[in-house]
Amino acid sequence: MSQADIAIIGLAVMGENLILNMESKGFTVACYNRTVEKVDNFLKGRAKEKNIIGCHSVEELTKALKRPRKVMIMVKAGKAVDAVIDQVLACLDEGDIIIDGGNSYFKDSIRRTEYVESKGKLYIGTGVSGGEEGALRGPSIMPGGSPAAWQQLKPIFQKIAAHTDAGEPCCEWVGENGAGHFVKMVHNGIEYGDMQMICETYQMLKHGLGMTNEQMHEVFKEWNEGELNSYLIEITRDILAYKDEDGNYVLDLILDTAGQKGTGKWAAMTALETGQPLTLVTEAVFARCLSALKDERLAASKVLIGPNKTYDGDKKLFIDHLRQALYASKIVSYAQGYQLMRAAAAEFGWNLNYGGVALIWRGGCIIRSVFLGKIKDAFNKNPELNNLLLDPFFKNAVEKAQDAWRDVVTTAVNLGIPMPAMSSALAYYDGYRAQRLPANLLQAQRDYFGAHTYERLDKPRGKFFHTNWTGRGGETSASTYVV
Repeated sequence: MSQADIAIIGLAVMGENLILNMESKGFTVACYNRTVEKVDNFLKGRAKEKNIIGCHSVEELTKALKRPRKVMIMVKAGKAVDAVIDQVLACLDEGDIIIDGGNSYFKDSIRRTEYVESKGKLYIGTGVSGGEEGALRGPSIMPGGSPAAWQQLKPIFQKIAAHTDAGEPCCEWVGENGAGHFVKMVHNGIEYGDMQMICETYQMLKHGLGMTNEQMHEVFKEWNEGELNSYLIEITRDILAYKDEDGNYVLDLILDTAGQKGTGKWAAMTALETGQPLTLVTEAVFARCLSALKDERLAASKVLIGPNKTYDGDKKLFIDHLRQALYASKIVSYAQGYQLMRAAAAEFGWNLNYGGVALIWRGGCIIRSVFLGKIKDAFNKNPELNNLLLDPFFKNAVEKAQDAWRDVVTTAVNLGIPMPAMSSALAYYDGYRAQRLPANLLQAQRDYFGAHTYERLDKPRGKFFHTNWTGRGGETSASTYVV
């Protein structure tokens, strides 16, 4: 008998917890896993006596579903998703819906939407953020794909999603084809940046100011009660104070080599493809790459010389400067992320609701913070806002923090403490506010060695010139193009 409201394929951490979340909100869920022993163990354990139907094949799974059938795939991104899609398609009818809730590359979601729709079915590629706890209690959900599928999924997704204090669901339609997974990719890129900046702040507190874990715990505790209030600041506070059964700080026992799953790299690649300066996120990705060179760094530390000193000024004042620098850098991170979204929306024909995206991120996800309410306000006031830095609230916030921000970056340089993300944020701010950059010299160099031409200040835009710099090059110039 068809009785399940939705099905989930994949019983890893996110899949299991989403099923339990859905069931707790009144939905009957069918589930399947390629290793069917997982299904049996789930039904005997966490799913025992709940409205969850275990299935041992895709055919059995689809037969258990109400129509239109909704099958959500929670498997590892890549070829596995394509393989499961083909399995599921063979068992569905016209108008049924396939949902990919994994961390898929947005261009794969564009391709898959077209493919599934060509078979008469509907496709949703959705970002799901919040980790294990979010999946169970309420994640941030970013759906995109076939618009006709959204009304069928909306009651389920908006009920299981996190909600703001005002009761708004942290889930709303993002856009066609790959828009949902694109917004999730930008979210993860910003997450990379936020985490890296917090790590840079931690290193300055620990090695620059010589603070103990308990002292740093108190700093982050205080910060989490103000404008930096966020999930990542909150968990950093808790991590700093956490001890094992022997009384050792667990943080101090963790090897300093960072892992990554690829979404930050995808964001950096997309920024290069669309010509957008996503400098902070890209530096955060590179910082993880550098951390992975542990053996090389150990060898280099024995031969490469740098400053070996700690901060000798007013520590209390400097800690407040760090807070302001982190806040200003965070503003830049979001400004860059939204620039990337705007460029991609133009390229792929998406009508993104930028204030709505901020609302989706207000709860449930890893980058949730009070800060996002201000972003929503900014785009509500001006939907055509080119850059968050131009919104009065963020403009004033950065101006207020600017002296402290510069002090922190300068001090980091003098102490030999790397701050690639926060210093790149400041460099971006200075570049973005510059009326004139040295790109005129760069264009002259390109024209000198490659006859690549240049535009002139005293002539209309779009008119290109070439100079025979050596007297030997003639008048022939290269064509103008953008890679």
